[in-house]
Amino acid sequence: MPPPFHIVPARPARARWFNMHLGLALIASVAGLVIVAGCNNNNQPPAINVSNPNEPTKDVPQGAPLFQDVTAQTGIQFTYRNGEDANNFAIIESLGGGVALIDYDGDGRFDIFLSGGGYYEGKKVLGHPCRLYRNLGDWKFQDVSKEVGLDAIQPCFTHGAAAFDYDNDGWPDILLTGYNRLVLLHNEPTPDGKGRRFVDVTQKAGLNDKTWSSCAAWGDLDGDGYPDLYISHYGDWGFDTNHPTDCTYDGKTRDVCQPRKFKPLQHYVYRNNRDGTFTDITAQLKLRNDGKGMAPMMADFNGDGHPDIYVANDTDDNYLYMNRGRRGEIVLEEVGLLAGVARDERGTPNGSMGVDVGDYDHSGRPSIIVTNYENELPALYQNISDAKRESFNFATISTGIGAIGGNYVGWGVGFVDFDHDGWEDLLLVNGHAIRYPNAKFGRQQKPVLLHNEKGRFKAVTPEGGPYFREVHNARGAAFGDLDNDGKIDVVISHLNEPVTILRNVSPDQNHWVGFELVGDKKRAIVGARIEIDSGGVKRTRFTKGGGSFASTSDPRHVFGLGGEAKPVKVKVTWPWGGVQEWEGVAVDRYWRLVEGKTDAEKPGYQP
Repeated sequence: MPPPFHIVPARPARARWFNMHLGLALIASVAGLVIVAGCNNNNQPPAINVSNPNEPTKDVPQGAPLFQDVTAQTGIQFTYRNGEDANNFAIIESLGGGVALIDYDGDGRFDIFLSGGGYYEGKKVLGHPCRLYRNLGDWKFQDVSKEVGLDAIQPCFTHGAAAFDYDNDGWPDILLTGYNRLVLLHNEPTPDGKGRRFVDVTQKAGLNDKTWSSCAAWGDLDGDGYPDLYISHYGDWGFDTNHPTDCTYDGKTRDVCQPRKFKPLQHYVYRNNRDGTFTDITAQLKLRNDGKGMAPMMADFNGDGHPDIYVANDTDDNYLYMNRGRRGEIVLEEVGLLAGVARDERGTPNGSMGVDVGDYDHSGRPSIIVTNYENELPALYQNISDAKRESFNFATISTGIGAIGGNYVGWGVGFVDFDHDGWEDLLLVNGHAIRYPNAKFGRQQKPVLLHNEKGRFKAVTPEGGPYFREVHNARGAAFGDLDNDGKIDVVISHLNEPVTILRNVSPDQNHWVGFELVGDKKRAIVGARIEIDSGGVKRTRFTKGGGSFASTSDPRHVFGLGGEAKPVKVKVTWPWGGVQEWEGVAVDRYWRLVEGKTDAEKPGYQP
């Protein structure tokens, strides 16, 4: 049995200075000048693109594209189905599904796990099987779903796919979120010892979660080495709350009900008991219960070595739970509004879906990007925190992101240096949440590719390649190096449209270096911080648990170096632990850094 564990309720929020945007927004709210709308908010953001960006691009840019659609080459043929053909107009159909990049068999190549979605039998909500495609190399994948036991597992109506090692045995497991059930799949040897399989251990693990879960985040909240869970729950949808007669957007056409029609459900925190089981500690932590939860993410936002939690909520305030506990206790203090990351620059809660964190401005601090609903801008919260307080600026306008306008309904998102120039770019995938949006927005929408030009962003979407010039109804997006060449590829799940695999084919003019971090005794390391010094220029990455939307990305850290080819200095700050440094690390290859070991290791996978 695990040792005794001390749970401490959150302390009252400490007084903090408001940043300028938040202070003005709150004053406006109190004065009744800011209207908090539902998902169909019609308040226009200040930066508007007057053209319709969701019309297919006719003019193809000159030069080679950044990405190549290699889906046909991979042999992957899979479509997430949401059951909309039953015409229930259920909001559970809007969320869609995710992607998990997972090296399930330990061969050094990341495989692709896809959540399946669901369907109805009368008023019974059922799930489609999920699929796992093994990476064979050379951009060939094999469907091994039956071999690993997925066909024998009855899933829920699935949304999220979270891949992490919950029992610290060195093999990644999978947690599925969805309608009225969590599913925990343990990665274990086959009976003959010649392969790997997934076994449903949900009941054994004590994850008796019967409410509608959207996405999950994971990380060691108490310093015991084992990952705990944060589960976002959405609303009280059911056939008895589906409002078949009054859910319209034009006053006459039946559609998916607005989020404000549903009451938010309580989000949960599960403590890892270190014996393969979890305990629900939500009540002891006194978590908020007023947010329709979408994507959560754990990362260390204030540099104290403890993983914190950011949560994107739909039409409600987003949450930022700071981890105030000492080793052996969990203390979560919710500071989203005070820190400036709960609302937009107008003091309005947004229809938030996806989230990621990154050091886009080379400050060494993790800033937050959030994808939002139509007539809202993606929210970039620039981290300006110091040792005394957590504080963020709404930087969407000042960084140029606002130029894309409020024409999108955003879902999956990632900070990734696609061209290895040393600055993290942004990719956002989009698609409408309702059946019949007006023509300005369209149900299928283009993705958005933003190039980071030293802290400011420029839209370069058509340069991404053919996929970026057409419209899609996208949801989950996972980012990772599928061929171990140092370039970050993308896997995108859609609603009722085949999954897409995009290979990064950007020119090889810049250098890079990649790192796989391994905790002592394989302990959970979400919250770790890795910093490199290349020619006097410092760049930082953060180990994260959760994010994008309903998806899990490659956990390795790839740094673009521009034209600098000299060996780099590396510094890792381990969560709940110490600091290690490595000198003279060669570039244009991957390295494995193991906590407590003085030498960087050369993993078998290389370009």
